[in-house]
Amino acid sequence: MKAEKVVTGVYFIAGEDEFMPDSHVYIIGEPDSHDLSMIDVGLFGKGYKKIQAIKNAGIELKDIKRIIMTHTHLDHIGALKEIKEKIPHAELWVHRTEAEQLEAGDERTVYGMDMFKQMFQMQFGIKPGEFKFKVHKKLEGGETLNLGGMKWRVLHIPGHSMGSIALYNPHKMILIPGDVIYADYNIGRFDLFGASGKQLKESLYKLAELKVRILLPGHNRIVKNLEHDYILKTARQWEPYLF
Repeated sequence: MKAEKVVTGVYFIAGEDEFMPDSHVYIIGEPDSHDLSMIDVGLFGKGYKKIQAIKNAGIELKDIKRIIMTHTHLDHIGALKEIKEKIPHAELWVHRTEAEQLEAGDERTVYGMDMFKQMFQMQFGIKPGEFKFKVHKKLEGGETLNLGGMKWRVLHIPGHSMGSIALYNPHKMILIPGDVIYADYNIGRFDLFGASGKQLKESLYKLAELKVRILLPGHNRIVKNLEHDYILKTARQWEPYLF
């Protein structure tokens, strides 16, 4: 596992899929700002490898000031406790709808459905109540964040989960959409707790209004030269199934 520079101010750490998918992690912020943000943390048990990848890239852990979750499914938030052990000073930022669940110890969004909850707890030895966390900043969508010398817009894009967000940098035309849209005309599933096909359709069309050159999704490959109408084509392809 290694950290790959996408452009100045953005590093990519690929998820390490095995029995379960493991989300990608992104580190954003200008290198000399000493004000970096970690986007998602990945699957339970993968945190220490991601920390090592960050250190191997020459990134100081003390410079990572916050962890921003695109959403709180297990493959994105599972390693949070491991990451927090190594970066205890980092704040946790989550969209309000899922932040309130995390603070209340409501793990329905983390697991998605009861079948997955039982499977994950058995597979990883996870105890009930593992995913109760203090959230330092509750995002709403619509904010413009100045993170490490870079401006990122927060977009609330529900459908895959209630509190899914995207981060968009208009200057470099970079989109980090979590699991709402991937490469190869794929989108996130919409049958888990709090998901909605109708909302996912609306979110895809919202993203289609953006000028995106670099697509950094939660899984699968990243795209550095995205077709100008890729998101719109994807939305239209999936629209008959999203209601």
